[in-house]
Amino acid sequence: MTVMTRGPAVEAMTEKDHPAVLDISGLSKSYGPRKALDGVGFAIRAGEFVALLGPNGAGKTTLFQLMSGLFVADAGTLKIAGYDIRTDAVKALAHLGIVFQQPTLDLDVSVLNNMRFHGNLHGMGGKAMEARIHDELGRVDLQDRTNESARNLSGGQRRRVELARALLHRPPILLMDEPTVGLDPQSRRDLLSYVLELKGERDMAILWSTHLVDEAEKADRVIVLHQGHILKDGTPESVVKDAGAKDLYDAFVALTSGAAAA
Repeated sequence: MTVMTRGPAVEAMTEKDHPAVLDISGLSKSYGPRKALDGVGFAIRAGEFVALLGPNGAGKTTLFQLMSGLFVADAGTLKIAGYDIRTDAVKALAHLGIVFQQPTLDLDVSVLNNMRFHGNLHGMGGKAMEARIHDELGRVDLQDRTNESARNLSGGQRRRVELARALLHRPPILLMDEPTVGLDPQSRRDLLSYVLELKGERDMAILWSTHLVDEAEKADRVIVLHQGHILKDGTPESVVKDAGAKDLYDAFVALTSGAAAA
């Protein structure tokens, strides 16, 4: 099996235009005999939307668990905003916003208190925090639901609260782990469109994990992850061209089928 790592052209662009907001090198993680990640490396800069595209079991969730500090890698380095998560975990995670695949709202408290709890964890408080909560909820059209229990919201609305909460402390990088799972088609489109707007408005680095090719087509770069290895890292167009395929879907199928056969 041929394994692709971060290419020199991508690395040169990252270093020239911006310091990497997320920089990963040689990252490995095993669970017993199973290697979930094997020497993964890539970087993401400010204002870049990167899709981490892989089938179920590719290692996407493990990678997000390492980036969010839930688990520790067996080998390799992981830096967020220049801070190594092994030695400066608190500072590294302070620069990170994340929406997990599984719902994380406390359904028995109000939307407002879900937001306040997150703000307090990041050292926020007072009128400044309240103003920012109002602003972030307004941007996702939920400012009129602040006092309602999160349990009363639809799945799409809960996901929008989770996104507003992740943005509350204005992180330079946003991680989205399979964020559209369980959402209806319109909610999927709306969420992706809003995150694409954020990229430009806030110059954010965004890593969007998905197994859905149509979501990855919107990205500046696509990282194809399969069986713990990066198979390709490039623009959607370059991934299609390198695979000799007609579109990204066919390229994705060809890459992951070939890797499985190897």
